[in-house]
Amino acid sequence: MRRVLAAALGVLLSGGLLTEETMAHNVHMLDRMAAVALPAPNLDGGVPLEHAFAERRSVREFARGALTLPQVAQLLWAAQGVTHRNGARTAPSAGALYPLELYLVAGEVRDLAPGLYRYVASRHQLEPLAAGDLRRDLCDAALEQECVAEGAVVFVFTAVEPRTTRKYGPRGVRYVHIEVGHAAQNLALQATVLGLGSVTVGAFDDDAVVHLLHLPKGEAPLYLMPVGLR
Repeated sequence: MRRVLAAALGVLLSGGLLTEETMAHNVHMLDRMAAVALPAPNLDGGVPLEHAFAERRSVREFARGALTLPQVAQLLWAAQGVTHRNGARTAPSAGALYPLELYLVAGEVRDLAPGLYRYVASRHQLEPLAAGDLRRDLCDAALEQECVAEGAVVFVFTAVEPRTTRKYGPRGVRYVHIEVGHAAQNLALQATVLGLGSVTVGAFDDDAVVHLLHLPKGEAPLYLMPVGLR
């Protein structure tokens, strides 16, 4: 596992996205990182759904400050959490094939080291992929949209389209894009309930995001969602 993570950092170094000094520090930090078990989601937030609809707005300027780990856990669960023993999730998926992957670029979260993580929905935990704060690099990849650098965290939705197109053919691509809209809206509404700000970002350099996150072949980024204090 460490070899795979170190290789990911090597790609960032070769692409000019990390310095050699930062690379060495992050490889060292990887040895100290382990899967992060997340707090269980709250199933009764006490805020009417209609209120969340009315209050949801795109927020591109955030107050300074850290999110809590329970807040981050709740947001991850809202977007892609498992809600049934058969594996069903919070967002509908054509054929229950779940082509989406969800990553967390953590910058300011209490009790969570800055770094890149993948959300493992089946275990409700975070898998560490790289140490260090990547928000500024992700901002550069997102055409210098400052909200990406200024959010306490950035959620990154990606898709492995063949999971869906193997069953539905070319039409499956549409289903994947519909699905990410469901998941992103879930996250946006949950952020609203938590009193946080969020915004969806679709303008970015695909190749730069792929290299920064070291996405596997065949996995494409679809959406960035910075979240922070209001």
